[in-house]
Amino acid sequence: MKKVLITGKNSYVGTRLMTWLGNFPDRYSIDSISLRDDSWKDKDFSGYDVVVHVAGIAHIKETKENAELYYRVNRDLAYEVAQKAKIECVKQFIFLSSMSVYGKECGVIDKSTPLKPKSNYGKSKLQAEELITTLEDPYFKVAILRPPMIYGKGCKGNYPRLANLAVKIPVFPLIENKRSMIFIDNLCEFIRLIIDDYCAGVFFPQNEDYVCTSEMVKIVAELHGTNIRLTKMFNPLLRILRVRTINKVFGDLIYDKQLDEFKNRYTIYDFKTSISLTEN
Repeated sequence: MKKVLITGKNSYVGTRLMTWLGNFPDRYSIDSISLRDDSWKDKDFSGYDVVVHVAGIAHIKETKENAELYYRVNRDLAYEVAQKAKIECVKQFIFLSSMSVYGKECGVIDKSTPLKPKSNYGKSKLQAEELITTLEDPYFKVAILRPPMIYGKGCKGNYPRLANLAVKIPVFPLIENKRSMIFIDNLCEFIRLIIDDYCAGVFFPQNEDYVCTSEMVKIVAELHGTNIRLTKMFNPLLRILRVRTINKVFGDLIYDKQLDEFKNRYTIYDFKTSISLTEN
């Protein structure tokens, strides 16, 4: 049985991961801790095989005033936790990073794509990756996860905004785009496999199929009994505008599937089923 410690006790990924691993009571002993104050420093890590660090700052509007907070939490705190894990003989450290480390708003990300984060969120995550990786040795394995947009019931971010639109508006742009996304349960299964195999390296979990924004909105609407019409009427205007928000919703942003070493062994739910579970 592996002993697993999850940081970010009340975080979205942390709570869902704890529930997911709890489905295998004969294989994992799971604890979680909060990092909101310094009490975690008194926690003994020596009895754990794996620390999964999912605590962090995200989904808040970036300002000059809160820029320092991103680096203090996403970088410095993550590195402190990793240092403590290594000193106290934890065998594996799993760090939840982000696709944002690439700084891309559209296009394809493959093994040659440079790391050029633009936001404080992306910069702080990349700097944390670089610091934590320096700790790796044969006895302390480091796994860096760079998931795309994570969605699921109760999630934050762009998904609930789109889902809310889907049940309120009668028409929506029909644009055939591709987005890499990952359903929370698929991500939790991916992390479970990383734990099982004591994996080290950089990983790119994503749903088996790319997501079309228009198709997703239509599925959400249908699940709520709403008849939404997809139209190309707005497409010329959207192409002219090309503003950041429109790119984030309708642009292409995908991971090359060649990056996935696990070949979707972690896909528990297909896209339509995952949306149904999210909308309940």
